[in-house]
Amino acid sequence: MSESIDDMKTKKDEFQKRANELKEKRNKLHQKSKQFADERDQLNSTIREMRNKITDHKKKRDEFNERVKNAKEQRNQLNKSYSTIKRRIEELERKRSSASGTNLNELRKQLRNLENEQMTQPMTPQKEKKVIELISELHAKIKQQEQLLNQDPHLKKAVEEEKIIKQKAEKQHDLVEKIATRAQEEHEGMIKLIRQLDNYVQKVNQVQETIVMTKIEADKVHKEFIECVDAIHELERQISSMHEKAYKKKKTVEASTAHKEANEIFERFKRGEKLSTDDLMALQKAGLI
Repeated sequence: MSESIDDMKTKKDEFQKRANELKEKRNKLHQKSKQFADERDQLNSTIREMRNKITDHKKKRDEFNERVKNAKEQRNQLNKSYSTIKRRIEELERKRSSASGTNLNELRKQLRNLENEQMTQPMTPQKEKKVIELISELHAKIKQQEQLLNQDPHLKKAVEEEKIIKQKAEKQHDLVEKIATRAQEEHEGMIKLIRQLDNYVQKVNQVQETIVMTKIEADKVHKEFIECVDAIHELERQISSMHEKAYKKKKTVEASTAHKEANEIFERFKRGEKLSTDDLMALQKAGLI
């Protein structure tokens, strides 16, 4: 049994209600997708800034590392020069000691041994007193020999040169440490940003995945919305067609009835009966007169 027009109108209203709900849901999903896209774009902007900072840290780190390399080369050269002048001083001291018959290095060695013995070995008061006296004598001999050595112009010049080179080497070492610290700070700053960058990239990927899923859901809702709209249009077409058929049927019935009435009037006319104005108009409308 075919549906009535009222049934179709009821179904159309239901589809219209569902279409309105789907349209609202689709629009909300589109708005949600836009908000996520804005968040993603902001995160990507932050990521670009972080990558620029990482590049800047890396550039500075590499520059500092190059400076460390150069500073180390200079420090190594100074250390080499220091070792050379140190050996020269030791050679001059040996020659001077040989000339005086006293080995200064041996005296220093004896002094170190006695001082170590005094600090680490248990002693009787008498023995400790004797060790202290020996230490004092060695200090005096060493001081005397150093004074004699300092009178040697070649040795004096070498010692002064040793002092200058040592100061330069220490200063250069401090510079190496300072630059190396700056290089390490830039490296640590770069690593810290890289770790933060990884977190931001993961978050962007998550947001992008949410955007894709939201768009898929929006497309699904939109498809259902279009199906509802198509169903509404189809129902409207069917309702309109049924209205048209009912109208034509009504006109056909009316025409048949009018023609039948006109024939009856015409028969009365042929019998010579008197016709009214309405009867004449009915005959004229039916094309009988």
